[in-house]
Amino acid sequence: MTRCRALGNVPNDLMAEYYAQRASAGLIISEGVAPSPNGLGYARIPGVYSPAQIEGWKKVADAVHQKGGKVFMQLMHTGRVSHSANMPEGAKIVAPSAISADGDMWTDTQGMQKTELPEAMTTAEVEATIQEYVQAAKNAIAAGFDGVEIHAANGYLPNQFLNPGSNTRTDQYGGSIENRSRFVLEIARQTAEAIGADKTGIRFSPYNPYNGIGYFDETFATYDYLSSELNKIGILYIHLLDGAARGKEEGLELIQKIRKNFEGIFILNSGYNAARATHAIETEGADLIAFGTSFLANPDLPYRLRNELELNAPNTATFYTADAVGYTDYKNHAA
Repeated sequence: MTRCRALGNVPNDLMAEYYAQRASAGLIISEGVAPSPNGLGYARIPGVYSPAQIEGWKKVADAVHQKGGKVFMQLMHTGRVSHSANMPEGAKIVAPSAISADGDMWTDTQGMQKTELPEAMTTAEVEATIQEYVQAAKNAIAAGFDGVEIHAANGYLPNQFLNPGSNTRTDQYGGSIENRSRFVLEIARQTAEAIGADKTGIRFSPYNPYNGIGYFDETFATYDYLSSELNKIGILYIHLLDGAARGKEEGLELIQKIRKNFEGIFILNSGYNAARATHAIETEGADLIAFGTSFLANPDLPYRLRNELELNAPNTATFYTADAVGYTDYKNHAA
């Protein structure tokens, strides 16, 4: 989950400590990591496109592995969910089409600002961005990570391609379900070829309106198609943010459809507690359950769940600040 501690967009020792504290997870999926300068939408988020960033991530991977953990890097290009004040010189805000996310964005230099109008990507830029993802995946493996997760959820760039409300393109990356899915599937296919399908996962959030991505009539058909095509590619897992989908009868059917279509590992995430997680696993609704906010405030969350111990309450005021407070100072009951 985004924590905004990467000063200068470079992973640091504080971040290594944070991840090492949570190494008892069966698998850590990192915060969102930009595959290029154009993907740095938020203040202080890390990238994985420079030598300094790769070296910083080596510290994180080593710290997790020394504690016996496994860690995948989540590749996140924010696309139109961005502001130029958060981006380095030479970077630009890009999206499938020149349509604003029309949201609020914190900047360290200008305070809260509205997201800015993106540039519509040329076909060549779309294809170059796919290669940025592939190179980022290679860089993650070079840094010692066990794999990568393509963040195609929550209104970020891949999600912007999937939705006709944010993608009005007329080339091979817009129009039909197959065309709007092409960007996501090419990233998955080429990443799997580059680092191994067994090291490649993807995250989706159907029906989730986050970052201006709303419901569209072809939601069911789109994710039905995506899950079938990803099964052909043979990636390791689909990670589904399922909360919004469970609010719709069609969404419940879609969760089951994706589960049927995809033969790999199926991960669910959205406000699960120990009882709900156990039920989902025992009824074969999922293979794994991901915990987010509760893990931020409880570095020893598996220990607490196993022993039915009270959980620390997360301090939302420190989610996106810049120092150790509300980051590495939560009490570890198992210590």
